[in-house]
Amino acid sequence: MLINAELLLQYQKCKRRPFLNVRGDKTQQDAPSDLLLKLYQDRYAHKKKVLAKLNYQRPKFAKGEWETAQAATLQLMQQGVECIYKGLLITKYKNGHTLYARPDLLIKQEGKSINGDWIYVPARVELGKRPKQEYQVIAAFYAFILSSVQQVELKTAWLLLRGKETSYNVDLGKWIPRMQEILDECIQILDFPTAPEVFISRQKCSLCNWYSSCHQTASAQKHLSLVPGVTPGRYDQLKMLNITSLESLAQTNPLELEDLPGFDREVATKLVLQGKSLLANRPLILPQVSVEQTIGEEFSTTDGETPALHQYNQAIAEVQSPLIEYPTNVEIDPVIYETITYTAPIELYFDIEAQPDLNLNYLLGVLVVDRENNTEKFYSFLAEKPIEEELIWQQFLELVWQYPDAPIYHFCVYEFDTVQRLAKYYRTPSKKVLPVLNRFVDIYEQLTQTLVLPLESYALKAIAKWLGFEWRDKEASGAKCIYWYDRWLKNSDRALLEIIKRYNEDDCRATYSVKDWLVNFFESQGFP
Repeated sequence: MLINAELLLQYQKCKRRPFLNVRGDKTQQDAPSDLLLKLYQDRYAHKKKVLAKLNYQRPKFAKGEWETAQAATLQLMQQGVECIYKGLLITKYKNGHTLYARPDLLIKQEGKSINGDWIYVPARVELGKRPKQEYQVIAAFYAFILSSVQQVELKTAWLLLRGKETSYNVDLGKWIPRMQEILDECIQILDFPTAPEVFISRQKCSLCNWYSSCHQTASAQKHLSLVPGVTPGRYDQLKMLNITSLESLAQTNPLELEDLPGFDREVATKLVLQGKSLLANRPLILPQVSVEQTIGEEFSTTDGETPALHQYNQAIAEVQSPLIEYPTNVEIDPVIYETITYTAPIELYFDIEAQPDLNLNYLLGVLVVDRENNTEKFYSFLAEKPIEEELIWQQFLELVWQYPDAPIYHFCVYEFDTVQRLAKYYRTPSKKVLPVLNRFVDIYEQLTQTLVLPLESYALKAIAKWLGFEWRDKEASGAKCIYWYDRWLKNSDRALLEIIKRYNEDDCRATYSVKDWLVNFFESQGFP
């Protein structure tokens, strides 16, 4: 079997993916997403910048002609050219497997090899700004094959990154042994007749072209990786207790989980409730449990428990059995509850679109909801050029200061953190920013501190769609907006800006719908 660097890179992200790429049904693959295509384009553009500074030669061969390709690469190495781009190297490995690699660069250095008084070291060009483990493992893979080809032990390989430290020296003494461990594990899985167990990890899986296929498998199995909060580490712990289904999770006493690695009292309680919520297909209110309260408490209940521990154990008893209906008379932190259920005469809903590659926040959207006059107006502050970021920042501040008492609702912490960064970057006086930040209310934080929902994800789109909210552009997403804005900068197609603005407005309106649902939900449960 041929083992290349791409399979090894995939294995480090997902043990299942290289198996599917080798043995899976290719018709089940998703088309590459726009964001993935953009990342490919960005990496190619970065590689071109690196190559522009080098005097390199590229071996000539037709696609698929491996022997011809290696012969052409070896010929350039024997000639002692200064730099070789996209050469091909092949070497034999254990049990009849063959390793092959196409390093981005082979760079000539002083030393002795079968070619003469020089050696070549590999370099990999990466779009990232940090020398991640996966990058260093691939560089070590290149060096391992190159050492065999030129019959000399290499001490170093290079990563050419995009950050301030553009060149990074990979310690092969450390990484070649680790690479071989990973390589042997990967080969063992590829030799196995069936695919590894599915596990849906939302961040790692989102760009994979096997995502839909794996998600379908996980859904059919009701796999616990679909339960929010079940990480790979926690899943391993649950499996050791034979907790592998929603039913078994929902019937678990959280006290059995709270001391496990990766768990604590809050996580254990929330995971069990999450299982119950998914089984019952309805929201459940989280008991307010504070670990800090149990420490140093001077007063005890009649049975010797501290008040906080007694409250916790009461909550556990109420959720422990699937036969007992979860009560609605659970205490809620009064500060959190008041924040959630407060309805102001005027409310602002805020959402940002950003371009990470440019470190640019190019769209600040604000929905102004005037409940007294029953009006809604959306403001879209859009930087058509990166240089206009400061302008839209000032426009945003002017708008929110027109409503000095209005709460500013947003979903997740990004908007809060970004306003802090923009204020610092543009040296905005604190008296103009701090009162604004004090009005921010994170709907995601408020929701996740009080409820569990019968959903796989607590992303805005998942929650709002569950409530019946629909985005006007069905295919729009934050990732696609990154791609669309990049295209706008290149081709000035105003239609792209319009779809981005619609998506941003819909995000604001989705946040509005979630906030109003929270108010109505707690009122329906008998809370004042």
